[in-house]
Amino acid sequence: MKTTITKSLAALGVASAVAFSAGAYAQVDSIHFVIPGGAGGGWDGTARGTGEALTKSGLVGNASYENMSGGGGGKAIGYLIENAASSEGTLMVNSTPIVIRSLTKVFPQSFRDLTPIAGTIGDYAALVVKADSPVKSFKDLVDIYNSNPSDLAIAGGSVAGGMDHLVAAMAMKAAGADPLSVNYLPFDAGGEAMASLLSGEADALSTGLSEAVALAEQGEIRILVQTGDKRVSAAADVPTLSEQGYDAVFINWRGFFGAPGLSEAKQAEYVKALGAMYDTPEWEDVRARNGWVNIYNPGADFTKFLEKQEAEIGGLMKELGFL
Repeated sequence: MKTTITKSLAALGVASAVAFSAGAYAQVDSIHFVIPGGAGGGWDGTARGTGEALTKSGLVGNASYENMSGGGGGKAIGYLIENAASSEGTLMVNSTPIVIRSLTKVFPQSFRDLTPIAGTIGDYAALVVKADSPVKSFKDLVDIYNSNPSDLAIAGGSVAGGMDHLVAAMAMKAAGADPLSVNYLPFDAGGEAMASLLSGEADALSTGLSEAVALAEQGEIRILVQTGDKRVSAAADVPTLSEQGYDAVFINWRGFFGAPGLSEAKQAEYVKALGAMYDTPEWEDVRARNGWVNIYNPGADFTKFLEKQEAEIGGLMKELGFL
C-alpha cells in the first residue's frame, strides 16, 4: 500500500547530491555557528561536525559554537535577524523544522527572512527505546498502541505538529493507526526528549538517526527502526520501516543560513568552503560516523528546494490535521 504520507515525506526530504570540485580550496578565517537547540541534538551535532571537518581540513581557520535554545528555534532566528549587521561571520544551522514551525506559526519568521547558504546533509529519522526496554521491535510499539493507544507515549525534541511528531505519526499511520491519536510528548530539544525516555516518562523516542547512533554506542538506548529507503553502514543492524512491511520513508535535510542582507561575496565564500568540504577525508570521517547522506544544495538551488518543500509539507500537514 503506497500512502500519500510515504510519497510526500519521501519527496520532500530527498535532494540530489551535487558533485562539487573547488579546485583550490577556499579559506574562511572563522565561522561562528549558532545552534537553535541544546547540546546533544541533531542541530548541535551537525554544526559541530561540520566545523570539525572545515577546521581540520584547513578550509576554515577556526570555528566557535553557541547553543541558543528557545521558541522551537525562533529565538536563534530572531537573534540572527536583529543582529544582522554584526553577524557576517555567523552561520545558523537548521533543518526541516524551520519550514514546519513557520507553517504552524511557532515563530513568525521563515527561511525567507534569512540568507539560505546551502543544504548539506540528510539524516534519516529513528524510533528508539531505552537499552533495557522490553520493547524489541517497532511491531511491539504497534501492539502496545493497538491494545490501548494511551498506553504508548512517544517523545520528541520538537513541538506538537513538529518534525519528530510528524515522523512518529507517519510511522504509526503506516502501521494502520490513527496518526492523530498517537500520544506525543513534545520537548524543545533532543536532549530533553532523551531525558524523558531515560526517566521512563516516554516509551519511545522519535529522533534523528545520527543522534540515535551516538547514544546507542554509549549503551543508553536501542534503535528499533529507521526511516531510510535502505540501511546505512553506521547502523547496519537497524532495519528500515519499509523492509519490515511499513510503507514509510523520510529523510530530514540539514543546512546553513546567514543573516539577512549578507553580502554576495560572503555568501560565495561560504558556499565555496562547504562545497570543497565534501572532497576531504575529514568530512568523510564525520559523515560516516554519523550515518549522514551527502546532500548539497547551494544558494539559489537551496531556496528553490525550500519553497518546494514548504508547499509539499504544508499539504501533508493539512492531510494529517496538524494545520
